[in-house]
Amino acid sequence: MDQMPSPRINTFAGLSLVLDRQAEHRDKAGWIDEQQRSGNTRYVLLDGAGEAFLRRDAIALRWIDASDRTKLLDDIPATFLGVAEGHTYFMLAIDDPNRIDALEVALDARRMGLRVAGLELIAMEAGLFAYAKGLAHWQRENRHCAYCGASVQLVAAGHRAQCANPECGRLHFPRTDAAVIMLVEHAGACLLGRQAGWPAGRYSTLAGFVEPGESLEDAVRREVAEEAGVIVGEVHYHSSQPWPMPASLMVGFIATATSREIIMRDDELEDARWFTPQQIVDGLADGTFVPSTALSVSYQLLSHWLMLRAGLSLDSLIEVSDRP
Repeated sequence: MDQMPSPRINTFAGLSLVLDRQAEHRDKAGWIDEQQRSGNTRYVLLDGAGEAFLRRDAIALRWIDASDRTKLLDDIPATFLGVAEGHTYFMLAIDDPNRIDALEVALDARRMGLRVAGLELIAMEAGLFAYAKGLAHWQRENRHCAYCGASVQLVAAGHRAQCANPECGRLHFPRTDAAVIMLVEHAGACLLGRQAGWPAGRYSTLAGFVEPGESLEDAVRREVAEEAGVIVGEVHYHSSQPWPMPASLMVGFIATATSREIIMRDDELEDARWFTPQQIVDGLADGTFVPSTALSVSYQLLSHWLMLRAGLSLDSLIEVSDRP
């Protein structure tokens, strides 16, 4: 395998470069309470659908401070996210639709989903939004003990849930479902597929969830074989991306096929085909090829491969194709 240049950071990834999660403080109730009342604390707000409150006049999260929280949302439990750039960050999840509408007015805010906001927010805010959304989804979907059915109580500043039944008392932790996403190549072409409901011309890298007892590399080989009937040999890690929609981690790979034979084995894909760099260039120019949005690691895999194999910038090709 050729030496690959370092990929750029995926959307929602790289948060650890600025945010210290300080997990060691999550069980320190006194410290958490002190931080919630600090003048340096910021709260990100999410509604029941996992959309964040943004400023109405800018592409930025609509943070509130401790004073705003006391006046407007003192009864909503806060989840500790971490510390960055002199601020302590918490998340507040509000489920009451009437209250959400009133907050929009009171805060002169608007709401936006992660798929849209992720492409517009600065990297740190996009990463914090994804982090908060993942935790809020887990908290909302896991309100009862999976062992005895009793209600659970959030502990560790929102990062664990404990069964309220004293005879059980089990701890529950946020789960992340691992998925592989892979650009498969063979002799100067890459394998891309499309689903029936996608916009015309859209093709993306193949992907699928990891099954029990399966390595990531084996999951790549199985998914490609299941979806396109293509046999994969070498598999090399590329990068990963948190994908809390609702609770996944996308692990990206570049893989090499042993041949170009495609045998569609199920109906998950409408089509799968091999694309050379020139075919991608031509398709972008005439509108017959549409890549995944830059939000996804799929875009980064294709972008990386085009640069590696043909010295082409996908960003630049799209800019040219978008010109009138």
